[in-house]
Amino acid sequence: MAASKLLPKLSRLAARFGIALLASLAIFTADAAAPQAKTQVPGYYRLMVGKFEVTALYDGYIDLDTKLLKNTTEKQVQTLVGRMFLKGPKVQTAVNAFLVNTGDHLVLVDAGAAKLFGPTLGNVVDNLKAAGYDPAQVDAVLVTHLHGDHVNGLIAADGSRVFPKADIWSARADNDFWLSEDVAAKAPKDYQAFFKMARDAAAPYQREGAWKTFERDQEILPGIGSLAAHGHTPGHSAYLLRSGDQSLLIWGDLVHNHAVQFVRPEVAIEFDVDKSKAVAARKALFARAASEKLLVGGMHLPFPGIGHVRREPRGYAWVPVEFGPIRAEEK
Repeated sequence: MAASKLLPKLSRLAARFGIALLASLAIFTADAAAPQAKTQVPGYYRLMVGKFEVTALYDGYIDLDTKLLKNTTEKQVQTLVGRMFLKGPKVQTAVNAFLVNTGDHLVLVDAGAAKLFGPTLGNVVDNLKAAGYDPAQVDAVLVTHLHGDHVNGLIAADGSRVFPKADIWSARADNDFWLSEDVAAKAPKDYQAFFKMARDAAAPYQREGAWKTFERDQEILPGIGSLAAHGHTPGHSAYLLRSGDQSLLIWGDLVHNHAVQFVRPEVAIEFDVDKSKAVAARKALFARAASEKLLVGGMHLPFPGIGHVRREPRGYAWVPVEFGPIRAEEK
C-alpha cells in the first residue's frame, strides 16, 4: 500500500487509541480520587447471655503512661507490652460501659467519662443511641465505682440528669468516701477534682431520691448482683449477671493494662486507693473467672472488653470474644 494511503489510516487508529487511553485514565483517576472516609463504625457490640441482651458501649480511649504501674520494673513492663506489639510509654486504654436488657429492665453498668477527660472520651450516649436505645429508656445505672471516667456521663454539661428515669446504684463504701466533703478536705490537692466530679455526678439524682446504695454481694435486680472487689476504691464493685445457665462478670477496673496485669496480677496502678486490696481482689476474681470459665467484661479492656480468663503457667491470659452474629436460637 502506498505511503500516501497508509499514513492517514495510521493517524486515525492512533487518534482512536489515544481517545480510548485517555478515557481509561480518566476512569482510573476518578476511582483513585475517592476521598478516604477516616471514620470508624459505631462503638457497640452485642451478644446474648442466656435471655439477657448485653451491649458493650465504647466511650473512647485514654493514653495511660506505663509509669503508673506499680510493684514491677520498667524493664518487665516494656517486655510485656512489647509482647502484645504495643509501644510505650503511653498505651491506648479503652473506656467501656455495658447495657443490659433483661427483658424487664434496661440497665447500664457505668456511664463513661463525658468530655471531662478530653475529646477522645464521652461517646457512651451516642453509641447507646446507635445501638437502638435512648437514655430515657434506662431504668437503672449500676456504677462500679465513683471515679470520673465511670460517672461523669451521668450528667449533661448543664448538670442535669442524662438518664431521667433511672435509679443510680453505688456501693455505700464508695459513697462514704467520694461523696464526703470531710474526706475530700483531707485529701491531697491533686485529688480534689476527683471528689468534686463524684459529688457533681450524684447531685441531681440525690435531689430527686434516685441515688441508691448497697452494702456488698447483694442482688440489685433479678439476675444481677453486686460482688465486692474493693481496693481500687473503697467500694469498688463487680456485677455478676446470671440468666439460665450463662453468666457474665462485669468487673469494672480490675485491669487497666491487659498486656501486663494478666501475666502479673500483682501489678497495681497509681489510681488504686488501697493497692494491696486491689491486688488481692484481682487475684481472687482471676482465679474464679478461670476456674468457673466465666465470661467477663472489663471497663479498660480492649473494646468490646468481653472475653475469658485462661490460667497460664505464669499468671493468666486474656482470651477476647470472637465477633459473631446474634444466632437465631438466641433471639
